[in-house]
Amino acid sequence: MPIELDLRGLKCPLPVLRTRKVLRGLPPGTRLVVACTDPMAAIDIPNLVREEGDRLDAQERADGTLRFTIRRGGG
Repeated sequence: MPIELDLRGLKCPLPVLRTRKVLRGLPPGTRLVVACTDPMAAIDIPNLVREEGDRLDAQERADGTLRFTIRRGGG
């Protein structure tokens, strides 16, 4: 069961900063689903995932909400 992180309504850089904080506290293999409304998250979250060594399993946009499914890497 993935962990849900609702960051809708937050503006850059808060979505990426909060996502990083949560990811760093998760054990490897854990799935995190992040929901954002900030358009910059479409760039910032994938960059964060790559820098942290995690994996972006899915990225979707619907009704003004960006949804990212991230799998925590090995650390």
